[in-house]
Amino acid sequence: MAVSTVKVVINGQTYNLSYNSTSGKWEGTVTAPGVTSYNVNSGHYYPVTVTATDQAGNTTTKNDTDSTLGSSLKLIVKETTKPTVAVISPASGARVTNSKPTISFQLRDETNGSGINISSLTLKIDGGSAIGNTATGMTCTSVTGGYNCSYVCQTALAQGSHTITVDIKDNDGNQASTSSLTFTVDTVPPVLNITAPTNNLITNKSSVTVSGTVSDATSSPVSVAIKLNGVDQGAVTVTSGSFSKALTLAEGSNTILVTATDSAGLTTSIARTVVLDTGAPNITAVSITPNPANSGATLTISVVVSD
Repeated sequence: MAVSTVKVVINGQTYNLSYNSTSGKWEGTVTAPGVTSYNVNSGHYYPVTVTATDQAGNTTTKNDTDSTLGSSLKLIVKETTKPTVAVISPASGARVTNSKPTISFQLRDETNGSGINISSLTLKIDGGSAIGNTATGMTCTSVTGGYNCSYVCQTALAQGSHTITVDIKDNDGNQASTSSLTFTVDTVPPVLNITAPTNNLITNKSSVTVSGTVSDATSSPVSVAIKLNGVDQGAVTVTSGSFSKALTLAEGSNTILVTATDSAGLTTSIARTVVLDTGAPNITAVSITPNPANSGATLTISVVVSD
């Protein structure tokens, strides 16, 4: 008897094949499922079932479990969408004050995708050795759609600029676009030098000029703030690392606090004490002994003075 129909079932969809007299085969054009087969089963394929029926109604069915044709009845479907990488911290251009910062990033694959192949994770710092998901300091937590990862740098990074790159693939082999960013490590506060006034200066002038220099090799520019007796004295202009600010002292002891802050938020402070004394000394008593005195005699003069 002749074969009358041949049907194929893929992912619950039935397709009728047509006989090709030229090739002598039953053929058909079908559309692959729109979702990767990676998560269908442990073999990562869609089972295909073929049923042939002759004119007498006899049928033969073959599927992926058949010892002879089973391997031919496994349809592997791969997604084409690349996974994504998003570095959360440090932010691009950030200045961090920890030489062993934590690098945090998110790995995501599309909904119904093959999923993130976490073993393909590659983190590099300044183009150095690849750091994978099992490296010391690396933690990756599975979440919906992928992983949240963080890596604590195991070796202190030098002062200055550093670049990190993160690469990942999904389980179908699609590679994400490399995520790359640069940040700056700055653990050293700015250098502050006060050239005037000297500490514990005593003066009878109510105006005093605070001057000095600031520098920071890693995180310029540096801003300067000055407080007099706890009160901020307003904007301080820094030109080529130098600054000066005129202050008006209060009678008595004055505390001047100068604070330099670099772009990473690190600070250096220096305090100066200046005493303003505008009261003239008061002479209250004078004695000359002996008085009168013989010519050429030795005299003792005593003066009582208060200030």
